[in-house]
Amino acid sequence: MRVNESVHPPEVSHFHHRFEGWLGDELLEVFPCFLVSSALANALEETRLVGFSLRDVEVSTSPEFQELYPGRALPEFRWLKITGKDRDADFWLTPDSRLEVSSRTLGILRKFKIAHAVIEAPAG
Repeated sequence: MRVNESVHPPEVSHFHHRFEGWLGDELLEVFPCFLVSSALANALEETRLVGFSLRDVEVSTSPEFQELYPGRALPEFRWLKITGKDRDADFWLTPDSRLEVSSRTLGILRKFKIAHAVIEAPAG
């Protein structure tokens, strides 16, 4: 990752994620970034949601990953770059950098593997 750490959250200009392990989810948080499977990325694009862009991400696996999961292939991933600023978008970040999504987005996400995501009801 090429990171500008002089701002918070850090700004990332190039994203390379090396997997140490993977539990199978299609939405992953790798602070300050998010990854989505290509299948999920396609579904998000098709529904014309707003507040994000999709970028390429470089993915590799560690020797530990290869030892723990011999022969396991990862799906293709895309970098889900959050651009929404508030609830007028379908994706946005809270001041403490947590991802929030519209109910429409959540409906789409629930059709994919997100078993390890912490999903909280909206406040208020």
